[in-house]
Amino acid sequence: MKDVIRQLAEAMSAASPDAQFEVRYWDGTGFSIGTEPEFILHFKNERALSRVLSDAFMGFGESYMLGDIEVEGDIKKLFYLGFAIDFAERPMSLMLRLKLAFHFLRARNTIARSRENISFSYDIGNDFYEILLGKGMIYTCAYFTSPDNTLDEAQNNKLELVCRKLCLKPGEHIADLGCGWGGFLMYAAENYGITGVGFTISAEQRDYAVRKIAERGLSDKIEIRLKDAREADGLYDKVASIGMVEHMGNAQIAPVFERIAHILKPQGLAFVHTIGNEIPRPIDPWIDKYIFPGTQASPLTTMVEAAGKNDLYMIDLENIRLHYPPTVKYWLANFDANIDRIREMYDDTFVRSFRLYLEVASSSFSWGDNRLYHLLMTKGLNNDVPMTREHLVLPKSGTSTAGAAPEGGA
Repeated sequence: MKDVIRQLAEAMSAASPDAQFEVRYWDGTGFSIGTEPEFILHFKNERALSRVLSDAFMGFGESYMLGDIEVEGDIKKLFYLGFAIDFAERPMSLMLRLKLAFHFLRARNTIARSRENISFSYDIGNDFYEILLGKGMIYTCAYFTSPDNTLDEAQNNKLELVCRKLCLKPGEHIADLGCGWGGFLMYAAENYGITGVGFTISAEQRDYAVRKIAERGLSDKIEIRLKDAREADGLYDKVASIGMVEHMGNAQIAPVFERIAHILKPQGLAFVHTIGNEIPRPIDPWIDKYIFPGTQASPLTTMVEAAGKNDLYMIDLENIRLHYPPTVKYWLANFDANIDRIREMYDDTFVRSFRLYLEVASSSFSWGDNRLYHLLMTKGLNNDVPMTREHLVLPKSGTSTAGAAPEGGA
């Protein structure tokens, strides 16, 4: 088995000649690539090696959770090399190609929250998410106008950007499908004078959002309903969905866009913020089992087709994937700064698995297949939308408004 790991390491080195790392085994043996390793991959027992070779990233993830694998140094470098070998063109045996594909194909897929098993992901306690996400409680990709933006500034930027894309106006009635902790609606109500309804199937998120809405004096403007987005009711001037669609999987994309069209007034605007990719990708089994059950990012073409079939016409499309790694960097910093408190709340397996998830998430947007799409649509033709994008330009210092409020999405 060790010879396969050696072949894998040599393939990584060939794909990235500057790669420097070390592999260590439980019996004291091992090898190095380069002289100054950026990370050390340590198989602490034979079981870990066997699981990785037989069950790909599921094997790696479970072994890491149990402490059978340790990665000292920069674990993102390991993931980078995993992605790199898939793109490098060089001779290798068929067996090694199969091993490489088996090891890394699924690791490059969607890192996102489960739609079908939302309580598994979100009803583990709001206390944890307050630690991870900070005062904003926003669990979607932020938007950085400057590398100096704080997390709160960048999340405020994202909320402001969505409001501007939707061209919100005072008095409009909007829906937020998959509203999470209610942050987008609170932000829009305070800064744009709208009324709105949020839909979520997480009881903890609903209760938290209702409490925060009352604290901010917005109960007469915002309602949160414990209801599946595919059953959303009412009629709205604008519809937003921030970080929910990736929960659905390809088979449910059509019903989601059908529902958006059903509740949107003619000429109304709809906005979708979602993780996706260019072509269909298999669901990562480790993420599916331990982090976000049932999740799957959909190809952009699938979403565009579903929109078109429901009289939703695309007027703006943007990929903001480069904003995801700095967002996760802040989440990791919050996680690590509060590690002692988190260990008091959860066992070591949870701590190791969640931190691994954050590292994989960041890497998948930097070097893998994950994209972060903004889709803006109108229901039927609307000739009154802005012809340029000047209104979307935000100040580099970060949006200065009433302050980001809780929101939950991808």
